[in-house]
Amino acid sequence: MRGWLSKLSVATAIAAALLVVIVPAHAEKRVALVIGNNDYKNVPKLQKAVNDARTMGDTLKQLGFNVMVAQNLNRQAFSETLLAFDRAVEPGDTAFFFYAGHGFEIAGQNFLLPTDVPAATEGQEELVRDASVLADRIIERLQNKKVRTSILVFDACRNNPFERPGTRAVAGGGGLAPMTQLPEGVFSVFSAGPRQTALDRLSNDDTNPNSVFTRTFARELLQPGENLVQVAQRTRRLVSEMAETVKHKQIPVYFDQMVDDVFLNGAPKAVGDAVKQAAPSQQVAALPPVPKVPKEEAVNAPIASFSRHNGGWTVVFSLADPALGISWRIGGSGDFRETGFIDTLDPRTRKRMPNPSIELPADAPAGTIELRYIDVQGEMQGPFPIRFDPEAALIRDQRKILDMTATNWLSFREFNGLLVYYTHLMSYRCAIREVRIGIDTAVPDKVLKMPACDFRDPGAIPSNAQPYLKLAPQTKSVSVELTYRDGSVSEIKTFRR
Repeated sequence: MRGWLSKLSVATAIAAALLVVIVPAHAEKRVALVIGNNDYKNVPKLQKAVNDARTMGDTLKQLGFNVMVAQNLNRQAFSETLLAFDRAVEPGDTAFFFYAGHGFEIAGQNFLLPTDVPAATEGQEELVRDASVLADRIIERLQNKKVRTSILVFDACRNNPFERPGTRAVAGGGGLAPMTQLPEGVFSVFSAGPRQTALDRLSNDDTNPNSVFTRTFARELLQPGENLVQVAQRTRRLVSEMAETVKHKQIPVYFDQMVDDVFLNGAPKAVGDAVKQAAPSQQVAALPPVPKVPKEEAVNAPIASFSRHNGGWTVVFSLADPALGISWRIGGSGDFRETGFIDTLDPRTRKRMPNPSIELPADAPAGTIELRYIDVQGEMQGPFPIRFDPEAALIRDQRKILDMTATNWLSFREFNGLLVYYTHLMSYRCAIREVRIGIDTAVPDKVLKMPACDFRDPGAIPSNAQPYLKLAPQTKSVSVELTYRDGSVSEIKTFRR
């Protein structure tokens, strides 16, 4: 394709090189250019850069970007593609540029290498400069277009592409130079730190189609309510931890010149409507909406925790003030019922402590619990409304249990071979959207099938479900990662025999 592409007109070349994905228009336009170069002619080919570009294109499409995906660009096609990007962005837009492929630093400047870059040797740095794209120039072009937010991501920190046996290569040990002098409104991310190289894979058995950085970064971008700094920080930690498992040092870095926080997928977590309305225009609209945070009725309003068990629900109330008695009812009608007392003295009142809990049947419908109490002056406080949503309460309770019992997610057993049990995960599956595991790898790359949640009997494991996997006898470890119902992702836990 590259041979005849350079001979086409600008319009035809762009049409051939780009897959343009159109998404519904938003009030604040977002435009992305994603490039992946694998098929280099004169320097070593890459395996995953094109896949990385496609994955990032799909991710950004989900985030509401108009996405242009280009692959295997020679120098002319690269220039024409950047020109198309220039034409697509307008003042005030959010622009996202992603590049996967060979990159090279010369005298502190970073160059992105087209597929026809020459095989330069020592003293031929000018050949590389003339045949490549200066990364700083992309930032300048976006600044000239007066975009409001520029996000640039480089998964290009690979080995020195000019090293060849028997020659003295262009000086450089791989990796890119830091971008510390960025203009306002620019955020850049590098897949590895200065002078570090980025891993395509963790081992020969790593079948993930994406590089270690891109597979992580793309997933983190989709986390709701995370700003760019939080996405970059979490990506840095996860990638560095994975690289350490193969004794490699790769710590992604980011450079932030944003005035305000930027959220690509949802508003900040736990932010009410008033805050969202006052947010600066640079904060991108929520995709999807964040649940509203209920307003407290009073500063001393009680709160409740719900726990599901075989016999039904236990509801435990927490009161800010000492109480002489507690009563409750459901539905806003009927008589209030006393909770009674427990065999404990409250040191604040020197009287028996009111029972702070009640029991509800397993099939209790959604509704409002009204709670009131008698304070130490003998005055009635309340009633205070407490919303009971059985499905939401079950998911919240099981999520809390999973977080507190992470060491029990998996267990090994040797019985007619090597087995790994995930009974614990199955018992609390109502809080889980997806389970991914990795066998002898720190990257969970296989989906573990779980039975559907039964809200009537959530802890029961179906008789036809198999709560274990058979493993090869030589298996040493299994990693696991949970995606919860709300879309958040757990830490990757590794279980060893």
